[in-house]
Amino acid sequence: MYWYVAKIVYQIICGTGDHLPQFDEQLRLISATSKPEAWKKAVQIGEQEQYAFRNQREELVEWRYINVPELLALDELKDGMEIYSRVEEPDNANSYVALLQMKAAQLQSQKMFELNV
Repeated sequence: MYWYVAKIVYQIICGTGDHLPQFDEQLRLISATSKPEAWKKAVQIGEQEQYAFRNQREELVEWRYINVPELLALDELKDGMEIYSRVEEPDNANSYVALLQMKAAQLQSQKMFELNV
């Protein structure tokens, strides 16, 4: 068995979809004997994990599966290796950095809590 990283992309659609387009790009680890098998498994995961629900305003919110546009074989795992990079272009850099700092602080506090349990 080999390990692969698959990018599975969903479009997030709220109500009639009359909003700024949103896409959820997920990286998933896939265990398979070959690249075609890994791609097939990633597609199955993408299709199985589409879902929809009603929000507080009773609008349908969907995670609609798009496809698997990237599949990377992990031939050798090394500490600190880069598995994904994406350039963000936020409208407000200060807000973006503040959000990242808040998420990092939450993660750190969760990890500290887990260590103390």
